[in-house]
Amino acid sequence: MLDLVRRLRVPEPAALLGFAGLLPFVAGALAALAGGPLGPWASAALLAYAAVILSFMGGVHWGLAMSAERPSWLRYGASVVPALLGWAALLLGGRFGFLLLVASFASLLAYDLGAVRAGEAPAWYPRLRWPLTTGVVLTLLLAALAG
Repeated sequence: MLDLVRRLRVPEPAALLGFAGLLPFVAGALAALAGGPLGPWASAALLAYAAVILSFMGGVHWGLAMSAERPSWLRYGASVVPALLGWAALLLGGRFGFLLLVASFASLLAYDLGAVRAGEAPAWYPRLRWPLTTGVVLTLLLAALAG
């Protein structure tokens, strides 16, 4: 794992904690796919975890907006959208909730890449976000199949 972190040229704490954060996605999707008595619980747990992480990712942009020279309604406003989408996904539940989360994480990646191009986020951020978002989206798609 440390070799991967070094090859990504991403700050070690961000990379290790980020990849550790994928473990509940993988475990939740596998348990949801396996079905059985834990399947519905695993699906609900994964949906909730994904909504929380999506909200957390919006918080990254709130922090970036706070550190900017001038306050921006657009940047602050955009930073709360992930929390609202995560909440909507929880309310929808099931397959549609998972699909909303997939679209939300993919859209947030696009927003993140734009923030890097605009110099509003660190240059290394895409090297972390691409593999993490890929893992998140794949596990949520698997869970949507089970749901």
